[in-house]
Amino acid sequence: MFTKTLAQQNKTKISTLPPDLFESIETLKKELNAVILAHYYQEPDIQDIADIIGDSLQLAKAAANTDADVIVFAGVHFMAETAKILNPDKLVLLPDANAGCSLADSCQPSEFASFRAAHPDHLVVSYINCSAEIKAMSDIICTSSNAVKIIEQIPESQPIIFAPDKNLGQYVMRQTGRQILLWQGSCIVHETFSEKKITQLKVKHPEAEVIAHPECEEAVLCNADYIGSTAALINYCQQSSVKEFIVATEPGIIHQMHKLEPSKTFIPAPPNNNNCDCNECPFMRLNTLEKLYLAIKNRNPVITMAENIRLAALLPI
Repeated sequence: MFTKTLAQQNKTKISTLPPDLFESIETLKKELNAVILAHYYQEPDIQDIADIIGDSLQLAKAAANTDADVIVFAGVHFMAETAKILNPDKLVLLPDANAGCSLADSCQPSEFASFRAAHPDHLVVSYINCSAEIKAMSDIICTSSNAVKIIEQIPESQPIIFAPDKNLGQYVMRQTGRQILLWQGSCIVHETFSEKKITQLKVKHPEAEVIAHPECEEAVLCNADYIGSTAALINYCQQSSVKEFIVATEPGIIHQMHKLEPSKTFIPAPPNNNNCDCNECPFMRLNTLEKLYLAIKNRNPVITMAENIRLAALLPI
């Protein structure tokens, strides 16, 4: 009986969707003065309807500068939180409330508080891919675009904790020559790429360049011709005369690469497991065009947080 009832509920929900979601979303946006921000890792339909597409840095800037009354954040929870931190008086919506982040989840506030307390002389630099609570315990928030530059500006005599991504932290250490205390967090997507399979792809595509996000493991980065943030990877492909690229980051980015450079070939880096789409972020893919429409229509799920956490997280940003 329960199964039948649930199926009926789902059928009713689907039947209430309009025939043209793109048109309906545009209408609702105008009515609510809403803006849709989407990360490069979102599904193609969401990227195509978004007002602004970008990586963490671009979307944080867009969230800070928007004059919209409603921000619909097609990304994961920590991104929507960042928008709320920067826009306390705006309604911030996330299409799927369960769109979390394995990297953010790898750094729990209670554990990190103890870790920081054990090293009171350390300056805390946290990657923006973390929860509001972790931001509130940080001194500086960085992105993959500016992490190296920020660390280089800190006096060498100052001990540093870098959280939560150990792979990005190790990359920063190699680039700067600094000794940094790393929180041992990571992204499940960027740890799934197979160095062996990437090498095999290079044999099949000898003219291709490997481009990688610095959240990847060191073995993958050592095989990369270029390392950069999602936005930097896109810019590099546009500026390069190379015609083929093996892309070691979440494959949602390839949609924009194809749109900007249709004559070039983009090959998603393969995961270790042959039987899954492990190179796709399961959390990013929870958002769908249907959920985006329902979120705007119902003005839910809403991102909220305690004001003391918001203010403490705002300072390092």
